[in-house]
Amino acid sequence: MDKTLGYLREILSNYTNDHSEGRQIYRKLSEGHFSNEGEFVRHLTQKEINFLNNMLPKEINHAKEELDEKRAYELNEVYELLF
Repeated sequence: MDKTLGYLREILSNYTNDHSEGRQIYRKLSEGHFSNEGEFVRHLTQKEINFLNNMLPKEINHAKEELDEKRAYELNEVYELLF
């Protein structure tokens, strides 16, 4: 699994209990064999994209607050592909 997708899967694990979209995306990511984030994003539904559009900015900001620039950068890679 691509490193960027690994970061995404890790944060999505926090959204599997209370968010059905988070659970769906996490499962898709865990079961899929995506070579990169672009390929992964192309397999998302509009509802899943909307979920990530709402969730990722918060997670990117949290990574920056924790001074984890690498995580912030990797998550931003996915976020940019959603548009």
